[in-house]
Amino acid sequence: MAFELFSPSNAPAPLRGRRLLLRIPDGADWQQWARLRAESRDHLVPWEPSWSADALTRAAFRRRLRAYHREMREGIGYAFFIFAADTQMLLGGITLSNIRRGVAQSGMIGYWLGVHHTGRGYMREALSVLAEWAFAEQGLHRLEAACLPANTASRRVLEACGFRHEGLGRGYLRINGTWQDHLLYARLAGDPAPPLRE
Repeated sequence: MAFELFSPSNAPAPLRGRRLLLRIPDGADWQQWARLRAESRDHLVPWEPSWSADALTRAAFRRRLRAYHREMREGIGYAFFIFAADTQMLLGGITLSNIRRGVAQSGMIGYWLGVHHTGRGYMREALSVLAEWAFAEQGLHRLEAACLPANTASRRVLEACGFRHEGLGRGYLRINGTWQDHLLYARLAGDPAPPLRE
């Protein structure tokens, strides 16, 4: 049985890049999302928090959407699915979370791509589009990101999108069941945006 979850009134319109469309997930995305995550499991597990036993079920997806929508209503986070603009194929996801207002005006970026979509510049484009939206539309001053030292692909994406390495966070996040050090990156609203490469 299909299910519907209505997005909060402050849900952003889809964000468009040259090849990509970033939009808020909805219930109709479950099958495509579950299939992509399942076929990419071995690729994703080393870089993510531990997967629950029911991680790919419809019920787990519904809980995920509820959490996304709650964060949007509270203005503390926005989750987007990344689609190919021409085919509407799901490629991955990107989030702006832990938004802090007041004197901070900052947020944290996270992202993932399906195993068959890596190495094509999709995440570089998605991160650039999201960063510009976060600065221009959300009024943020600082975007932060963290990656495992061994994740050279993620490091390249961040650096190509104008994020600067700022240090090491010891035991920063629990990844795949273990507290692990992370390289810390940030980009400020005033930093120059690097041009997108083909």
